[in-house]
Amino acid sequence: MKLQPKNKRLYKKALEIFTLSRSISNYLNHDLAPLRNDGDENPHIYFTGDIIRQSDSLAPEIIKAENHTFQDDRLKHANSILTITNRLYKNCERLEKAESNGKDFLIILRKELKKFKRLQYHWMMSL
Repeated sequence: MKLQPKNKRLYKKALEIFTLSRSISNYLNHDLAPLRNDGDENPHIYFTGDIIRQSDSLAPEIIKAENHTFQDDRLKHANSILTITNRLYKNCERLEKAESNGKDFLIILRKELKKFKRLQYHWMMSL
């Protein structure tokens, strides 16, 4: 039995963020994967994987938070989502400092994260 989210708007936005993160990461990987002139790898390439991993955990955490019986457990998962969202936003800022043509797309992702945070705030008040 697959659990359904109660707040479909928040869940849908989490899935959109995951899709956008994955697309941006794939685009950035092509620019950041080659070694630098000194033979070192670009340190920003690790943030591309981080944004995928973090955005992938948003939707499952929403379902976990909504389906717990006790409020303390719901709030624990809700706070986890807040932490993940803040880290995701911070990694977007870090990736914007990378030397890549795709960093302009990160602005779009950060705007979507701001929308998600607004939805998340109202959702947390209803838990």
